[in-house]
Amino acid sequence: MKFCDMKYERPDVEKVKEEYDNLIKLLEESQSYEEAKKVFLRMEEFDRHIGTMGTLASIRHSINTGDKFYDGEENFWNEVSPELGEYGQRWTKALLNSRFRAEFEKEYGTLMFLNAEIDLKTFSPEIIPELQKENDLTTRYSKLIASAQIPFRGETYTLSQLTPFKTDADDEIRLEAWKAEGQWYKDNQQELDTIYDELTKLRDKMGKKLGYEGYTTLGYYRMGRNCYTKEDVEKFRHAVRTYLVPVADSIYRKQAERLGKEYPMSFADNALMFRSGNPRPQGSAEDILAAGKKFYDELSPETSEFFSIMLSDELMDVLSTKGKEGGGYCTMIGDYKVPFIFANFNGTQGDVEVVTHEAGHAFAAYMNRDRIPAEYIWPGMEACEVHSMSMEFMAWPWCKYFFGKDERKYLYSHLAGAITFIPYGTMVDHFQHIVYEKPEMTPRQRHDVWKKLLGEYMPWMKLDGEIPFYSEGEGWQRQSHIYSSPFYYIDYCLAQTVALELWAIMQQDREKAWEKYMAYTVQGGSETFTKLLSNAGLTSPFEEDCLKTVCERAAKWLSDFDLTGIE
Repeated sequence: MKFCDMKYERPDVEKVKEEYDNLIKLLEESQSYEEAKKVFLRMEEFDRHIGTMGTLASIRHSINTGDKFYDGEENFWNEVSPELGEYGQRWTKALLNSRFRAEFEKEYGTLMFLNAEIDLKTFSPEIIPELQKENDLTTRYSKLIASAQIPFRGETYTLSQLTPFKTDADDEIRLEAWKAEGQWYKDNQQELDTIYDELTKLRDKMGKKLGYEGYTTLGYYRMGRNCYTKEDVEKFRHAVRTYLVPVADSIYRKQAERLGKEYPMSFADNALMFRSGNPRPQGSAEDILAAGKKFYDELSPETSEFFSIMLSDELMDVLSTKGKEGGGYCTMIGDYKVPFIFANFNGTQGDVEVVTHEAGHAFAAYMNRDRIPAEYIWPGMEACEVHSMSMEFMAWPWCKYFFGKDERKYLYSHLAGAITFIPYGTMVDHFQHIVYEKPEMTPRQRHDVWKKLLGEYMPWMKLDGEIPFYSEGEGWQRQSHIYSSPFYYIDYCLAQTVALELWAIMQQDREKAWEKYMAYTVQGGSETFTKLLSNAGLTSPFEEDCLKTVCERAAKWLSDFDLTGIE
């Protein structure tokens, strides 16, 4: 079924609550495992339908934040979701306490019970008002970002539409674009500061209401972390500073030489990989999607079937339009057992990475669409990002169809970008740990923390005041995850490390790399992150040698890569 034909209907909240009550009671009163299992499967179906309505409303609102009907529905779901969360918690408790738990574990595995125990630690009816307020604040941030209208060279652009100018080969245009973007954020500084200040204090309050030291422990539970700790993440961050930052630093030093710039460079100059310009996809959005179809058709029978359905059922909305929410995501529409991709094409190499990255998520969901329980469709966030980031590398043999004459530029910049991204992503995580350890900080103190961390993780950035928003330590405010999904961002870094491991295997044996990718992907979310890796014969990023080894291999590849003829 095409996305436009999928029917949305606001559920009757009281009837939903009644059905939850009924199913909880039936589970508690079940006299046999078969009886309990029937109730469990009924809840799976009911929960999936309610989730589908919320997902359809969210997608359609993000496509057009100015649509009054779906704006109202977004507000409805922001209000009602925490209330329904209370019933979800009651169901979880009933399942955990079921006398047939051993039978459930035997048939469906133990992970859903481990995750259920973690989930119980994230909620109490006492924090419903805070959860509703949190939803309101994150929506407020998203709408503010989506509303951006930035004057630039006689035209007006959204933040996404301005992005291509930020990598323009012309130094003057590029710097002007960075300044224009920075000025919009400066003009909205007070609102951005206020939203985040309220979010920080609100989340700290939630954590303390639930009996934690503040938000950090609660944040880890909300992220579903079930196989590693804050201490493991700290060790990973240390390994990044030890092994990866020096490699990234060398990449930027060579970039400065190519551009004829002094090192360290400004934010605007660091954004330009080659003097002749960064790699750009060839052709229109339709051409990029056509190249994507060729890639998936030839990669495997499974990917071919998947991408054909994504195209025929119009399960991708990728053009950047006025009023559209920024960024990109992939989600699952449960009733129809299909994924959906949301993105903002803007003429940069990021457009291609939508077709590979977000479609990597979508492919994994498609491959696991029939799983029961439905929560096993997706693994944890860090595990999900392996699907997407690794798929970007799997597309390398087809990148000539996406980039044409810029193929070599793309290969170099993609690997270099994977390496240089990890320090940034790790810094985002470090920043959030400090923020939630000290929720009483003022907005200016938070900016100062970010500026200090820039010196540790990204020493190639010149903080000379040329672009005030960035050089004054305020650039974190354009990272939506910091507002809406605290502690998420380290997942990208862990996954990128695994993706680089698969990239390294690919350099010697492409077929073996794809076998490992599929062995990892077909498990869905049936195991913890580290177990998924182990089952697929991959190394955990928490093992120090993992990051050290991929850094060495990537550094050698970049050093040996022939850039002859590329200015």
